[in-house]
Amino acid sequence: MNSRVLIVAVIVGVFVAGAAYLILPRRPAISNAGPGPSPPPGRETPPPTAPRRTTGGPTSAPTPAAASPELGTLRIAADVPGAQVFLDRQYIGVAPITAENVKPGTHQLNVTAEGFDGIARSIDVEPGPRDLTVRFREVRLNATLAVVHKHRMGSCTGQLLATPQGLRYETSDKVDRFDVPLKDIETFTVDYQDKNLRVKVRKGKQYNFTDPDGNSDRLFVFHRDVEKVRLRVAQE
Repeated sequence: MNSRVLIVAVIVGVFVAGAAYLILPRRPAISNAGPGPSPPPGRETPPPTAPRRTTGGPTSAPTPAAASPELGTLRIAADVPGAQVFLDRQYIGVAPITAENVKPGTHQLNVTAEGFDGIARSIDVEPGPRDLTVRFREVRLNATLAVVHKHRMGSCTGQLLATPQGLRYETSDKVDRFDVPLKDIETFTVDYQDKNLRVKVRKGKQYNFTDPDGNSDRLFVFHRDVEKVRLRVAQE
C-alpha cells in the first residue's frame, strides 16, 4: 500500500515538473564570447553626426584667374603676296605670319618682296598681341636738302622739300620759289662730277642746285629718292 502511494507521488511530481518547464519563460542563452575591447579612457568614440549642409547649392573648387601674358605676339601682314619676314635678322616665314613669345622691348623688323624695296623698321613690343601691316605699295617720300641755287649772276640759298604730293623750293628769294606736283617736273637730273642737280619745271624755269658744302653724295641720294617716286607717280 505504501509503495503504491510512493510511486503515484513520484509520477505526479514528474508530471508537475514537466508542466512547469513548459509553462515558465526561458532565460536567454549567455554567449561565451567576452565583451569587445573598450576604448582607452578619454578617447571615447564620438557618436556619428549628420553631414553638414551648406546653402547656396553645390560648391566647387575656385577657378584660378588667368595670369597676365608676359610676352608679346606679333601678327604681321603685307599688302603684296610672298613677302618674307625677318625679326631681329632671323627669318620667321612668309606674311601673313604670327610671331609668338616675343620678349618686350625694341626689335628690328625687316620685310622683303620681289619687285619692291625692302622695308626696315624698329618696333616696340609690349606684352599681348599686336597687328602690323607692311605696305609696299604705299608711296613714301619725305626728303629734304639744303641747296644753293646758281643764277647767271650770283646765287641764293634755300631748301628743297620732296613728298609724294610734290617738290617745293623754299628760299628768301620770292622770284625763285616754287611748289609743283611731281608730275609737273619736266627735267630732274643729277651730274655727280659737276656737283649739280638740275630741275626744270613744266612751263617754267630751269634751276641748277648745288650742295652748300660741295657734297655730291647728298645731291645723288636726294635725286635717287625723289626720282623713284616721281617715275612711279607718272605711271599712275
